[in-house]
Amino acid sequence: MTVVRHTVTLLTRAGCGACDGAMAVLRPLCAELDVALDSVDVDEAADRDPDLRAEYGDRLPVVLLDGREHSYWDVDVARLRRDLGADAAG
Repeated sequence: MTVVRHTVTLLTRAGCGACDGAMAVLRPLCAELDVALDSVDVDEAADRDPDLRAEYGDRLPVVLLDGREHSYWDVDVARLRRDLGADAAG
């Protein structure tokens, strides 16, 4: 049986209160589900990836699941659990 390893990435920027709130939701959820969690500040990344800020900068926070947009502004916990195959975990 192959184990699928997922990565959740939070797109954020400094001073974003909603981003801080999203991280506060994602941190324990990802720890519970043993899923890698990363964050990317779109302003800091703009030098190497200006398209990232152009695409997502007005909708932060944005949650990416395995590099694809999953939700924005709010973390859709039920959907994220389901998409991670953990709907029975809570």
